[in-house]
Amino acid sequence: MTNFKGIIIEESLEKADVLKEVIVTNTKVEPVTDNHQTPWVKQWSMHTVEVLEDKAEEIVKKISLSLDSKHN
Repeated sequence: MTNFKGIIIEESLEKADVLKEVIVTNTKVEPVTDNHQTPWVKQWSMHTVEVLEDKAEEIVKKISLSLDSKHN
C-alpha cells in the first residue's frame, strides 16, 4: 500500500482535529510577513504529513470540511 505525502498548513484550518488522523513527519513554523497578506495569523505551521492510501479519501473530505471559511 502507498502512503500519500503532502503539507497541511494548520492555520488554514478552522478545526485542526484532522491532524490527529495523519502521520506528521515534520513541522516547520514560519513567522508571517507582510508579503503573506494574512494579518489574521502570526505564523504558518506547515506540517509535512503522510496519509495511508486506504484513508486518503476520508482524510481529504475531512480537510475540505475543516478549511477556514472566513478567509479565502
